[in-house]
Amino acid sequence: METILFLAHTEADGTLARAALESLGAAKTLTTSLTGSTLVVGLVGADVQAAANQIAGCGATHFLSVAADAFSQARYASDVLAIEALSKASAATIVIGPATSRWNRVMAGAAQRLGGRIDTHATGITATDGKLAVTRWYYRQRMEGVLTRTQRPWIVLLESGCSAAYSGNAGTATLKPIAIALPELRTTVTGVQAPAADAQTIRPDAKLLFVAGAGWTKKQADGQAHADEAEKLILGFLGKAKASLGSTKSLVDLSGEGQAVLKFMTHLNQIGQTGATPRHPKGLATCCHGEEPHTVGWRFINERRAINLNAACSWAQGKADVLYVADSFAVMLKVNELLDAKQS
Repeated sequence: METILFLAHTEADGTLARAALESLGAAKTLTTSLTGSTLVVGLVGADVQAAANQIAGCGATHFLSVAADAFSQARYASDVLAIEALSKASAATIVIGPATSRWNRVMAGAAQRLGGRIDTHATGITATDGKLAVTRWYYRQRMEGVLTRTQRPWIVLLESGCSAAYSGNAGTATLKPIAIALPELRTTVTGVQAPAADAQTIRPDAKLLFVAGAGWTKKQADGQAHADEAEKLILGFLGKAKASLGSTKSLVDLSGEGQAVLKFMTHLNQIGQTGATPRHPKGLATCCHGEEPHTVGWRFINERRAINLNAACSWAQGKADVLYVADSFAVMLKVNELLDAKQS
């Protein structure tokens, strides 16, 4: 018999993000699969009542909370105490939460305090004949591993995009607060520095992933490179479509070869060889032909399309659902014009 604790922190508006709802969906499915198991919800934040009401119909036997202004901020000293207290209060044997930056920073320390074990970046947790197993990827997402553990409590942080989000009815949940004596807190978040929305190119929740290949900075039909024009076309599309930007390794490494580069492109945009596996509903590859980023990095993209002048390239052969044999500059110029007309 397992006691499964769904553990999440609230967002700035007091609700749960999609990643948390996906983890709850996985926890609920696991509870159903394990005979005799129970589901407990543990919430951390400044005020968690709205979040509890949001998932009131999930079937949890208890809703536990650690709520105070101090928990509105991500801070190791306070978060680790909240996680420890909720885990002990629920007597959890399995703890499931989203692999957010906040939880990734603190959950391993909490596992040590609880005398348990932890697996991060998991892509799924299942039960077969009463035996639990966690799946995750290794070696830059080329190999899938299946893990089992007898140690309890077992903490599992699930990657976003791997489970169906909980979508049950809302209601009014009865919370049981857990009191915590906080030590002197020496860390305070005074503000957030982030690029403007139009300057942000990495959008994990975007419906479309736009991948730019090295062809954007190569010589074009007129014998000249047009990196400046490429930047305007790509940034214009990203701003209008609110898409996320991806890159092949060849493009982000061009500066080391003394070639023209797209100034807004960094290794953070790189997919495939870094092990980054985006999970957007749709993907559009432009000016690229390498198998590596698409075969490895695009495996979780539901619908894959490409623009390439070479119909026989390795990317076009069996890896794209739809291939447009055309010039990416011309296509994206027209697409931007259509988007402008639609938005006006």
